[in-house]
Amino acid sequence: MSSATIDRIGEHEGGEVTLKGWLYSLRSSGKIAFPQLRDGTGTIQCVAKRAVIGDDAFDTLRHLGQESSLSITGTVHADERAQGGYELQVTGIEVFQDASGYPVTKKEHGPAFLHDHRHLWIRSKRQQAILRIRHLCVRAIRDYFDDRDYLLFDSPMFTPNACEGTSTLFGTEYFGKTAYLTQSGQLYQEAGAMAFGKTYCFGPTFRAEKSSTRRHLTEFWMVEPEVAYADLDDVMDLAEDFLVEVVAYVVEKGRKHLETLERDISVLERVQKPFPRMSYDEACAQLEELGEPVDKDSDFGSPHETKLTQQYDRPIMVHRYPSVVKAFYFKEDPEDSARAMGVDVLAPEGYGEIIGGGQREDDLDVLVQKIADHELPQEFFEWFLDLRRYGSVPHGGFGLGLERLVCWVCGIHHIRESIPFPRTIDRLVP
Repeated sequence: MSSATIDRIGEHEGGEVTLKGWLYSLRSSGKIAFPQLRDGTGTIQCVAKRAVIGDDAFDTLRHLGQESSLSITGTVHADERAQGGYELQVTGIEVFQDASGYPVTKKEHGPAFLHDHRHLWIRSKRQQAILRIRHLCVRAIRDYFDDRDYLLFDSPMFTPNACEGTSTLFGTEYFGKTAYLTQSGQLYQEAGAMAFGKTYCFGPTFRAEKSSTRRHLTEFWMVEPEVAYADLDDVMDLAEDFLVEVVAYVVEKGRKHLETLERDISVLERVQKPFPRMSYDEACAQLEELGEPVDKDSDFGSPHETKLTQQYDRPIMVHRYPSVVKAFYFKEDPEDSARAMGVDVLAPEGYGEIIGGGQREDDLDVLVQKIADHELPQEFFEWFLDLRRYGSVPHGGFGLGLERLVCWVCGIHHIRESIPFPRTIDRLVP
């Protein structure tokens, strides 16, 4: 007899194994019971007969509550009718805890209830499928950059300054000074790129935006590559290649989880190069024709992004937004100073921006003036300005929000399901 996991149960066909896990569901009659066991790797149906395991064990099994912890020993049998293609013919059980009153039942629950019980809700099949897709996204992201010799270069979580002002930052007392939880690791990646050529960071970021839309979290994860000697076209090429490869990997490795979520996988299979590219002005003209006009020199809102992406079967790239809606560190378009050398990658199906990036301002004097124009304290940016004083080069990069990527890939409505424990303006527990 050997220990086993459900995801690899086929390796033990015909043999006797012991599975350790939790009771997912149970139906029974007087002589036979069908417990479903989950172990974190999957779920399997077991067949327990009173005549085989004895009256005491059978009666104990029949009265166990949902999510009771136990081990089940039995023989593995192939059965094409069973979920996963196998079932376990039970020969014995051992109960670790008989749980009762499990609150997340199969009946309908409201979002507030489910998020109050998020620590338990993550045991459900749908939530586990989402979080496994998240895991695959993380693996694909890391592999993409590691395989191309990017250096993982960790940016700090505490910063003395804001990338884009302090209005959306969480401040905290820091030994008599004020520090902020980072809203981006990008500025520090610029230092990394000047030292190593190309780097990336991948970690939590924090935004104190008072927004309760389905797209926003106050704490989320972001990957941010930065590349020396890169212009806007290089950044767009990188973002396109990166997204195509990440999505393809997740579809290949996570198809069964996407099927659990009833995701239309054909939408993801169409994520191929090239992505349509258009300037902000070209996008505005298209939106005008579609009856969704944009106020002059304004950023796009959700209705604009949705209407625009509905015209295409894959992500699109919109570049050269108005400088007034972009951060101070974007380089101005040399052909039009009112436009920034930035790009947003918009996902189809109304999921909106998932990548934002562009070329950085590499001229010292221009950057000093931009810091002043944005009324930011220059003393906190002296180290950042040093990057322009000593060996400045054209450079650029982007940021991708992991949770928005997960939402789009999974086809789920609200971003709070894309992270184990969401933090929003009205939720800090659990």
